[in-house]
Amino acid sequence: MRSIIIAGNWKMNKTIGESISMVKELKTLVRDIGDRAILVCPPATALSSVGAELKGSNISLGAQNMHFEENGAFTGEISAGMLKEIGVEYVILGHSERRHVFEEDDSLINKKVKTAISSGLKPILCVGETLEERENGRMEDVVSTQLSDGLGGIEDIKNLVIAYEPVWAIGTGKTATPSQAEEVHVLIRKVLGAIFDDEISEGISILYGGSVKPGNIKELISQDNIDGVLVGGASLDAKSFSEIVKC
Repeated sequence: MRSIIIAGNWKMNKTIGESISMVKELKTLVRDIGDRAILVCPPATALSSVGAELKGSNISLGAQNMHFEENGAFTGEISAGMLKEIGVEYVILGHSERRHVFEEDDSLINKKVKTAISSGLKPILCVGETLEERENGRMEDVVSTQLSDGLGGIEDIKNLVIAYEPVWAIGTGKTATPSQAEEVHVLIRKVLGAIFDDEISEGISILYGGSVKPGNIKELISQDNIDGVLVGGASLDAKSFSEIVKC
């Protein structure tokens, strides 16, 4: 049985105070949920405070990014060891905003995934095509390359999570239909089988992300190969996010 994971990516939102208030409310709303992994990924400034607030709860802590080096002259960056020290369990890597806004390529993302795994963090590797790439019939090539290059040279994948996020559906209000999302999740599982083997592929949780909200979560999660969701805007409100968790 693959783990069902409901993850909230807060992006560059919420002060420390706002973050603490949010998770205090969320803890109460989802405290009886035990059949799935729940995690929130606040901005770096709030990670330590949120981690302290989440201790003893059923909510895990995730980071939105990290550097692949252990330490050094990398102004503004944060290392895996720094994240581990404050209780971070998951880290989002290769998010479309990191790829397209900050121009991170598959080679860099691959280094980050390797470091996350070797450091004991659970990487959530994001893949997904732009609208232009989909309309030009390049979706399969783009997603397959992001997977094969992003996972190159990696053997220990017991903590690996994949998130499919069609770039055209992130923050746009547009959502891939359940059948569209399932189609790509099937492709992802096939590519993972080719990279590793079918048994390993069947054990990896693949999340969907892209304008997920309480109104569409049930249809998405009912698909055979969608093992949870990576939620953006709807994760910023405790009530809205709790409704998604309880789907």
